[in-house]
Amino acid sequence: MTTNRVLRHVVLFKFKEGTTGEQVQQIEAAFRALPGKINAIHDFEWGTDVSVEGIADGFTHCFFVTFASEADRDAYLPHPAHRAFGAGLRPYLAKVLVFDYWTQS
Repeated sequence: MTTNRVLRHVVLFKFKEGTTGEQVQQIEAAFRALPGKINAIHDFEWGTDVSVEGIADGFTHCFFVTFASEADRDAYLPHPAHRAFGAGLRPYLAKVLVFDYWTQS
């Protein structure tokens, strides 16, 4: 069985106390715009925490950025659009968790 593995870049955000809903929406929009600016992104999806378990530790947003290769991920990280997004995000971010993995089936 042959599978097409992809590299997932999972990003979780916990926002600082006092970050407004409007500011969060601007951050969401800025992250959603990255696939249109960075060709290395193979796929993209995101969502907010709806778990009933109550163990998200304040993390509210999850973003999945998918790459076809490590080279694509490595091109994404220093890309000017990604760096600009990070600079705009930083003042509102209390904590971030990033986890990369190769998909398996």
